Parts: sequence; structure tokens; C-alpha cells
Amino acid sequence: MKILIVEDEVDLLEAIASYLKNEDFICETAATYFDAEDKLISFNYDIIILDISLPDGSGIDLLKLIKTKSSKTGVLIVSAKNSLDDKLLGLDLGADDYITKPFHLAELNSRINSLIRRQHFEGNEIISFNEIEINPTSKTVLVNKKPIELTKKEYNLLLYFITNKNKVLTKESIAEHLWGDDIEMADSYDFIYTHMGNLRKKLKKLGAPDYLKTMYGLGYKFAEKL
Repeated sequence: MKILIVEDEVDLLEAIASYLKNEDFICETAATYFDAEDKLISFNYDIIILDISLPDGSGIDLLKLIKTKSSKTGVLIVSAKNSLDDKLLGLDLGADDYITKPFHLAELNSRINSLIRRQHFEGNEIISFNEIEINPTSKTVLVNKKPIELTKKEYNLLLYFITNKNKVLTKESIAEHLWGDDIEMADSYDFIYTHMGNLRKKLKKLGAPDYLKTMYGLGYKFAEKL
């Protein structure tokens, strides 16, 4: 899952990003309204952690931009203790949840996972696709009730495909979603084929059909049928 963290307190911004990266999220950061706006226009995100008090603009205006671009993007507002009006306005404009400073990073992580389940999986604790079961909290996967050993990238790739099942995904969107800003340093997308090939082999070894379909000239689709 790909997250944009918009927070002008640099120490807090870095602490959130470091914690969530350790939880296997792909994180990008913005410390100003200008940087956040630029990223929101250029890229897509699953979740946005949005401080509504920024030095060069209003997080409320960014929220309007987020919801105009993609109504499915989850937004978690970060607010100060005395900003009840901003919280209520943010929720009215489409934010999904809010957290008040100061907060524990573990609580933030819990709220993000809950939001992801609501946004993509109807609140279910276990994500299922036929014989594949994913537990996002423990980040474990079962295939035909048997555990499968996946690398972090393979796990994130599988979760991304199942989140977008039956949709055509370009190799560019896959790379950008799984590697974030780091993808700009890549010379080619060959590493994607390696990860997809390894994931396909591991799933098939435990009896799963080959759901990963190549859509020539378009990209890839995770589906039972083309």
C-alpha cells in the first residue's frame, strides 16, 4: 500500500515515515502545501495522512483536491487538540478519520490498517480471493490453507493485484505503487518481471491457478479469466 504523509513538523514526518516503512508500507513525504500538491497531481496513493495546518496553505484545500482527483483515496487527518472545527469540516469534505496530536505511532498504524480494510475490503480482517487468504495485520498469506513464504515485495505485489483484481495494471503503475519515489532511479522494469515470475511460481506450487494474466500492449490483470 502506498501512503503520502503531509506534515510540516519534520521530526514527526520522518518518525511517521520510518515507522510505516518498517510496517512494509511504501511512503512518500511532503512538508509543505506546495510539495504535497505537486505529488497529488503527479501520483496516486492509497492513503494520505494529512496535517491540516501547513505553513504555506491549508490542508483543507488539499483535501478538496484529493477528493476531486480520486474519491477512493483514504484520508486520515492529523490535527491539533483545539481544532475541532477543522476536524468536522474535514470529515464533511470526505476525510475518513482523524487523529489528534500527540499520538502514538502504533495507534496511527492501527487506524491506517482499519481504513485500508474499510476502503478496499469491506472491513474484513481476512482478504480472500478463491483459495488465497491474506491477513494484512500479520502480513501472512495462506494458499489452500497452507502458509506461503513471500518476500516483502512479493507480498505487496500480491496484495496490490488482489486489491485491483480484474483491472488492467500497467507496469509503470505497478512499479510506482510498489517502489514510490525510488522508481525514478531504475534503468528498466526488468525487476518487476522477476518479482512477478517468483510470485507466480510460489502460488502455483501450492495449487493456485495462474491468475496473473499478461495483457499484451496494456499491462497485467489478476483474474480468473481474461
